Amino acid sequence: MEAMLNNIFSTLGSYLSNYILIVALLGGGIWFTVKLGFIQVKGFGEGMRRTFGGMFKKGDKAGADGMSSFQALATAIAAQVGTGNIAGAATALAIGGPGAIFWMWIAAFLGMATIYAEAIMAQKYKQVGADGEVTGGPVYYIRAAFTGTFGKVLAGIFAVLITLALGFMGNAVQSNSIAAAFNTAFGVPQWIMGVILAALALFVFLGGTGRIAKITELIVPVMAAFYIVGSLIVILYNFKEIPYAFHAIIVGAFAPSSIVGGAAGATVKLALTKGVARGLFSNEAGMGSTPHAHAVAKVNHPVEQGFVAMIGVFIDTFVILNLTALVIITTHSIPTGKTGAELSQYAFSTLYGKGGDIFIAVCMFFFAFSTILGWYFFGQANIKYLFGAKAVKVYSVIVAVCVFLGSLAEVELVWTMQDTFNSLMVIPNILALFALSGVIRKVHDDYFQNFKKQGK
Repeated sequence: MEAMLNNIFSTLGSYLSNYILIVALLGGGIWFTVKLGFIQVKGFGEGMRRTFGGMFKKGDKAGADGMSSFQALATAIAAQVGTGNIAGAATALAIGGPGAIFWMWIAAFLGMATIYAEAIMAQKYKQVGADGEVTGGPVYYIRAAFTGTFGKVLAGIFAVLITLALGFMGNAVQSNSIAAAFNTAFGVPQWIMGVILAALALFVFLGGTGRIAKITELIVPVMAAFYIVGSLIVILYNFKEIPYAFHAIIVGAFAPSSIVGGAAGATVKLALTKGVARGLFSNEAGMGSTPHAHAVAKVNHPVEQGFVAMIGVFIDTFVILNLTALVIITTHSIPTGKTGAELSQYAFSTLYGKGGDIFIAVCMFFFAFSTILGWYFFGQANIKYLFGAKAVKVYSVIVAVCVFLGSLAEVELVWTMQDTFNSLMVIPNILALFALSGVIRKVHDDYFQNFKKQGK
């Protein structure tokens, strides 16, 4: 039965990632890029200013009325920067060759416009729940886009998909990645790591929005800095290979077979599909997950959080994921035949030796644990929507159990189902964004034509 279900979900997932996602994500990205006047270029400087200026703002604590803009971004990045930046990028390189990274760049550039649209709609349609806390996300703007029964059903489907894909299965996958990495690096039994992770996660979950915001605000800058420094040391050690790496990425996007050391059998189609699919699972633009964090940011205008949301995609793909790719390519690790986290570990070990396993294990802990917190938060918003605030504690316990069980062994069906549900989430989210295109443009224009001119 498990083999049959795995085959069904694998086939469905492949069809979605090879066709539906390409059209939905690239099409949506192109649409909003043009409609919003290349906002990812026009608003980049403002986004950087608000993001890094917000890091040093004090006194704006998370609570029932939401989070600070930076805390919301940190929660979003906590979810975005996960195992996909280590294992996902490596998998794309192993299967699609260096050219897959080029298509990740394209998907991320276009995705910055999509996530901008997601963030401003999440802000516009956020609500105060029955528990008195600010909440928001795609379920609310899906209902705004499609009134009546169709909107209710579509929102309900999205809420179920994201709760299963990220809250339950996704967090089991993240836990497995941490436990496996620590077992390889330090010989720690996976069940022990599972108990530790579940206990830590439950402690944070039960602290509510305030504790999640505080932890992610602390973890995200530290984990990003640690990975950036560790990666740059390897890349700079192999600095003579940097021109080759960029040549391999650009040429490999259009002529994979001409790249020496590229993935065996890589084609333009493989490079494109793996690049776009892995890009989605890395930066989550268009998937409908990060709007839950951006919805609760305390800002004066929805567009202000749209600027910040774009920087999340930039950091995830153009900084963190690029570093993984450059480490793997400059160390000529693709021809080893390894894939996933194992390929990344091998690439770092070319300089660090056994320390490469330790480095990846530590990064995997920070990346995956922060993702567990972010994904829990996204699922929580949808649990409230489906069952009310009283169900949140039960949800917290179930997620902690999933974290423990996920650490024990990799269940291929769980990984396959999570990938498939992630892809399915895109459909109702993108449909709603297209339907709200006029509203998105109106909110966008209101900021630039009225709000900004008033100096607010």
